[in-house]
Amino acid sequence: MLKTKTTQQPAVQVTTTPFLHYTLFSGSLDELHSIDKALINTINQYSYCIAEQDPAFKQALLGAEILLPDGVAITASLRFLSGKRIQKIAGADLHQHLLAYLNQKGGRCFYLGASVETLQKIQKRLEQEYPDVEAGFYSPPFKAAFSKEDNAAMIEAVNAFQPEVLFIGMTAPKQEKWGYQFHADLDARLTCCIGAVFDFYAGSIQRPPQIWINLGLEWLGRLLREPKRLWKRYLYYGPIFAVGMLREKFKKTPG
Repeated sequence: MLKTKTTQQPAVQVTTTPFLHYTLFSGSLDELHSIDKALINTINQYSYCIAEQDPAFKQALLGAEILLPDGVAITASLRFLSGKRIQKIAGADLHQHLLAYLNQKGGRCFYLGASVETLQKIQKRLEQEYPDVEAGFYSPPFKAAFSKEDNAAMIEAVNAFQPEVLFIGMTAPKQEKWGYQFHADLDARLTCCIGAVFDFYAGSIQRPPQIWINLGLEWLGRLLREPKRLWKRYLYYGPIFAVGMLREKFKKTPG
């Protein structure tokens, strides 16, 4: 059985649980308040499968100081493989927690990603819900790959603002690769790659109701709302992930 343990990566000490070749965060989000500097990524069944095909993406996930179990497929698989129970922590949960924390102390955060229109919607909602959070925003160019000039401009925008928390929303795996590549250059205590949370918070995409989330069916709610975009994520990669977990469970031990 895999056991929850406290491990320490450079300058970071948090509660974690091993999951195959990854190390999942399994503590309270309050633990993040005392970390000096960390890159935070999330992993779900889809990103797990894509990372098996994309070494650079896998390295970005492995290189994060904090890896959140963002999906019931991950938490259920951990229990299936090891008997260990941990709580799912979605990017939206991280976002809400950190905003509440920053609002309480009058902190600063920065949103890097999405369109100008989406960022304007985020800013408007922030002003209503978290009035004591000072926020900065930057919409990078929409392209498959950024130029050196693009990267320099994004880093400069973040560092000029000096946020305590940086939220990156460029979709996976682009955001994780970018955050991993430039994490050391960014003047932010916590760098969080949270993807669709930008659209959730802006209201561009509705997150499923809380009852769906509590039942572990958030994935189904998202699939029903965006079948054309998400069908492959859940209906194709879902079975691939499940088969992979079955193989891990029942594979023969050498010797």
